[in-house]
Amino acid sequence: MLSKDDVMAALAAIPGPDGKTPLPKSGAIDGVTIRDGKVFLAIKVDPARAQAMEAMRSQVEARIKAIAGVASALVTLTAQAPQGAPRPAAAPEAARPAARGSRPIEGVQKIIAVASGKGGVGKSTTACNLALGLSRLGLRVGVLDADLFGPSMPRLFGITEKPTLAPDGKGLIPITKFGIKVMSIGFLVGDDSAIVWRGPMVISALNQFLRDVEWGELDVLVVDMPPGTGDVQLTMAQNVPLAGAVIVSTPQDLSLIDARRGIAMFRQVQAPLLGIVENMSYFQCPHCGGRTDVFAHGGARHEAEKQGVPFLGEIPLDIMIRETSDGGAPVVISAPDGPQAKAFLDVAERVRAELFDAGKPVRAAPRIFMS
Repeated sequence: MLSKDDVMAALAAIPGPDGKTPLPKSGAIDGVTIRDGKVFLAIKVDPARAQAMEAMRSQVEARIKAIAGVASALVTLTAQAPQGAPRPAAAPEAARPAARGSRPIEGVQKIIAVASGKGGVGKSTTACNLALGLSRLGLRVGVLDADLFGPSMPRLFGITEKPTLAPDGKGLIPITKFGIKVMSIGFLVGDDSAIVWRGPMVISALNQFLRDVEWGELDVLVVDMPPGTGDVQLTMAQNVPLAGAVIVSTPQDLSLIDARRGIAMFRQVQAPLLGIVENMSYFQCPHCGGRTDVFAHGGARHEAEKQGVPFLGEIPLDIMIRETSDGGAPVVISAPDGPQAKAFLDVAERVRAELFDAGKPVRAAPRIFMS
């Protein structure tokens, strides 16, 4: 049975960050997790040397993958400053470098974030069906599941296979389903496995999924964000040129409070807001046809008007959407002519128009500096 000792033995010949001490004895390994043949390893490095350490990271990852019994491996760099090191003084504005990821992802024309201020509002289901709707409109679409702690795309797309390495060994090939290219950490961990990572590990993994995946030529990359306004959101804002953000909310006040925070966050990082979607907008009884506003109704539309952003549409609280999502055949695919799919297609048409018809330039990644 594969063990941590097997991994450490395999890495004994690889020098650590100082270039001399064997990595297992260097004190730089920040954690090793092994589940079902999948190995996750983090290496602590000086933030100033993170780019120089990329060759070591790649070598470690390749060596782990060569161990008998390893199904897949993900190695991340955790850029942590030495304990007790003084905080550097802020550089003058003119001297500050641009965000290192301000370059676009090769082959990807537009990147959009689907976000929510809180969990449980159906953000991932909306992102999945929005991507499928954009594909039905003739666009080449990919989906990046950036909710690293709660990945949903494997279940939503009904994907059980694992991604493979590109022939040159330099990146992962996303899995294509329903014409959509999909990448998720959920492909590498089991449904019952917890991902217990510090913030720097999350950021490193996200950057790998953005840069080390063979996305090919895409018109739109839909990024399913985790709920809230934390590390992943800031990383996306800093490292890629976002074409815009879609905010998902339910109609009631508790959800809208958090949606406002999400809107404020994207405005703070100068990302365009494509609009707000009101999910679980109403319930239509499949038996009698009667309508019930379970979570009130119209709150997201009113908030969009108040915030001065487009209202993208209403998605009903519907058992078919739930059943098809759980079954891995989303409603836009399994019932494309039904009213549930039409609701998502209406949203997709408005998003497409915001992206390609309004003449809006893609925002260059802003320079954000954490003090």
